[in-house]
Amino acid sequence: MANLLNFSQYLGGADQVKVETLFPSSQKTLIYDFNQDITGWTFEADYQTLVVDTVQFNRRTGEPNFTNSKVIGSFAKVDITGANEPTVVSASEGTVQVFVPANMYTGPIIPDARTNVPVVVYSVTWSDDSTPAQTNLHRFAFIQSWSPEVVVGDPISDAGYTALTLS
Repeated sequence: MANLLNFSQYLGGADQVKVETLFPSSQKTLIYDFNQDITGWTFEADYQTLVVDTVQFNRRTGEPNFTNSKVIGSFAKVDITGANEPTVVSASEGTVQVFVPANMYTGPIIPDARTNVPVVVYSVTWSDDSTPAQTNLHRFAFIQSWSPEVVVGDPISDAGYTALTLS
């Protein structure tokens, strides 16, 4: 019997990778609570869309299974800037607001896709003020789901798609 390979194991990162299925138009605000003074810390966010050749799903739980998956290509990395970048809410209390914007992936999606699946990998990075600075990273994998406002089509036919080539 084959084991379930989750996205954390697939891309690496143990518990620092969270997986969700989202519509491209979805957006959310996350609050990080470090429960300590974070004065002098720096925060950054970015994302990149990967295209995975096949994704299977557990019929009972709905959890994605990446055991037989391969990344076949990607779209350009985007740095989160301006109003969407992480914002310190309270340095003394250690709270930071992280905004996950809508439309990180704007290309076509195959309805009920199990092949050529776009997965937006959104990363939040923070460094403390120690010497040398300690840097940590969380990644969120957002499997993109088709909805009526999304163009029906294959992501690998989109102009911004770059196929992965190994030499």
